[in-house]
Amino acid sequence: MYWDDHPVPHFHAEYGEFAATVSIETLALLHGTLPRRVKALVVEWADAHRAELQADWALARAQEPLVPIAPLDRD
Repeated sequence: MYWDDHPVPHFHAEYGEFAATVSIETLALLHGTLPRRVKALVVEWADAHRAELQADWALARAQEPLVPIAPLDRD
């Protein structure tokens, strides 16, 4: 997330040469592309951390420091 980002609430995901913005509300890709497996992992992670993503979006809009979010735990 970036402090000067525009609505709709979203986050950025990058993988190699691929990049996408993902809606926090719907988990749909808004722009860009990701390989199918990577997209599935990003959506799984975002679904597990949606409340944290929403909280960080509010912090970003207020130009406050973001709270780190744990990576996907596959155990």
